[in-house]
Amino acid sequence: MNYSDDGVVTICSTVAVIAGFLYSKGRFLGFKRGQRNQHEHTALIQLENVSSKEETNYYLGKRIAYLYRAPTAKNGSKFRCIWGRVTRPHGNSGVVRAKFRHNLPPRAMGSAVRVMMYPSNI
Repeated sequence: MNYSDDGVVTICSTVAVIAGFLYSKGRFLGFKRGQRNQHEHTALIQLENVSSKEETNYYLGKRIAYLYRAPTAKNGSKFRCIWGRVTRPHGNSGVVRAKFRHNLPPRAMGSAVRVMMYPSNI
């Protein structure tokens, strides 16, 4: 790890964590699918600033949070979260597969997810 004066920590050649942030951004693209069948238990996530299969190795095993706003409050908050984990790369362009505790809803396609910087495998 390299530390700089402006608060940026460089973990590897493609991953830089700004001090104070515990997550990087990602986008839920859709579900794993073949030509005819769709498998809702595996989500495809495009990671921000990741564009190759080699760069995804850092994120394998990391936790993912999908945050959404519900109409009714529970425990004093209208925000809810579905947790998941990065399982493996998908293709050669920085997309990863992820499994969530509950399958993501279809209306979440195209929305943002948070890829947490833990657990660490360095």
